[in-house]
Amino acid sequence: MPLSVTLSIEGDTTVIELEGELDAKTAPDFHQTIEKAAGHGTSTVEIRMAGVGYMASAGLRSLVFAQQKVADHVTIKVVGAIEPVSRTIRTAGLDRSIQLSDD
Repeated sequence: MPLSVTLSIEGDTTVIELEGELDAKTAPDFHQTIEKAAGHGTSTVEIRMAGVGYMASAGLRSLVFAQQKVADHVTIKVVGAIEPVSRTIRTAGLDRSIQLSDD
């Protein structure tokens, strides 16, 4: 399944909304959006993942890529990830540097 990626600004938050599967084939689209988001200068990058049904290790690498691209003072939040996706993020230890939220 392809990945749909949208980018918007809501106040001081850059929102990236993902829908589909985040894997090696679709990660480059997410990376391009991260590059754009990093240039907006907002204090938060919110990655809405409620529509992501599957995330491979390439998705984890994409989250690390996001951390590397944004400024140190920028908070990255993953919002609405289904349990298997959020469990993968926690198992990899990324929940120590990326905020996970159910809403």
